Amino acid sequence: MKYRTIIRPEAEADIEESHGWYEDQSAGLGDEFLNALRISLSAIEHSPFSFPVVHRKIRRTLVRRFPHSFFYFIAAERQRLIITACVHHKRDPLIWKRRN
Repeated sequence: MKYRTIIRPEAEADIEESHGWYEDQSAGLGDEFLNALRISLSAIEHSPFSFPVVHRKIRRTLVRRFPHSFFYFIAAERQRLIITACVHHKRDPLIWKRRN
């Protein structure tokens, strides 16, 4: 089944903030971060049920090379993957729970 991916505005804000931080650390690192996110999103889209459920219906996938995770859920009845957060591992772990 083909799912449409929806990135919630809060998750987009997470991504923009992290991209800016990485870009401030080293020119081009922010773009490498975005590329790693694209790879993770592709993995979610290719096999959405292969990642573990971490809370109720929320699943998590790690982003390679960067200490971030995507949190998402599958809205099967609407054929959608909803990305709720892209969170750095050192941030408050409850941040993604408050969004659902």
